Amino acid sequence: MKFFNVINPYSALIKANTKESAMKIYIEEVANDEGTLDKDMKEISIEHAVKAYIHKTGFEQGYFFQDEILNGLKDKEEGVIVMDGSLI
Repeated sequence: MKFFNVINPYSALIKANTKESAMKIYIEEVANDEGTLDKDMKEISIEHAVKAYIHKTGFEQGYFFQDEILNGLKDKEEGVIVMDGSLI
């Protein structure tokens, strides 16, 4: 599995097998593609995904629990891990 980070138009961290699958998940669960999603979506390493998760959730003590977060991300199936809080 791969991890994909999107900043615009709404931030999201997505786990998917391919970028195409991640784009489909984003469109179905986060927001419509305004024509820039392919450019705005970036594949990131699992280490960067942990940092993005901590940043997006505002979990300040997350750096003390990086191993637990890493294991949780590895176990998760395809889908949105975390998205812009204004959408919830």
